Amino acid sequence: MEKANKEKEAEDGIAAMAASYQGFDPAAYLQYNYTAPRADFERVDSIVPWKLACLHRAFTEGDVGGDLLVDVGSGPTLYQVLSGCEVFGRLILTDFLEVNRQELRNWLQEQGSGALDWTPYLKHVCKLEGRRSSAWTEKAARLRSVVSDVLPVDVHLSQPLGPGAVPPAGADCLVSCFCLESVSPDMAAFNRALEHIGGLLRPGGHLLLIGALEESYYMGGPGAKIPVVPLDEAQVCASLRASGYTLVRLEVYRLPEDMRVGVDDVVGVFFAKARKD
Repeated sequence: MEKANKEKEAEDGIAAMAASYQGFDPAAYLQYNYTAPRADFERVDSIVPWKLACLHRAFTEGDVGGDLLVDVGSGPTLYQVLSGCEVFGRLILTDFLEVNRQELRNWLQEQGSGALDWTPYLKHVCKLEGRRSSAWTEKAARLRSVVSDVLPVDVHLSQPLGPGAVPPAGADCLVSCFCLESVSPDMAAFNRALEHIGGLLRPGGHLLLIGALEESYYMGGPGAKIPVVPLDEAQVCASLRASGYTLVRLEVYRLPEDMRVGVDDVVGVFFAKARKD
């Protein structure tokens, strides 16, 4: 009976999280988090350039490779795959919300301008790669050419993408940014979700995980206050170990005061590179 009650509580918590996303507004979310000061490419202490540098380094160190990269919980953003699209021949983008999947499809199919101009991001990553910034059009074409699918995902299911979405052996690499802690009602659900997405990854493959530290909520749009599981570095490391990963590197960014712009209560951001045992 107690087990049934706990399972019911877990299901209710996940259902409440899903309900909190009904007011999610991709354009507002992008404006809150992916414009200056959080995306100021002239500042070394701006959060977005820090994330792009972490991803660039992880994808170019020589140990991450293969054919298939899966982005778990893409949201309406593309920055997280701008380096990876050069390394992998096939890329799957995923999100729980249709409004986010549509935002991604609009950019991929070049339908209108989209809610955010990704050109400065493309130019910045080109510079990180030692290319001229004018090569951004080549990078955009490369990204569009390698994305094979934009799929629904539910990290609370044992098969988050459903059967057959990835090869039986698993994907070669997963990237996931600000997803698991933002869709889980508690730490137990976060850990289960981490295990679920691990089922998409082949043994020896890599997980590149970016997430919020000590955050309890963020605004997904006007009036859309979404709860978040507050994490610290020790919890991230422990969860990865318990889910069958060897931690390669953990990096931490602390938000300067002027990056705290009132759309969340995040204190820092972590970047974890881990290898599946």
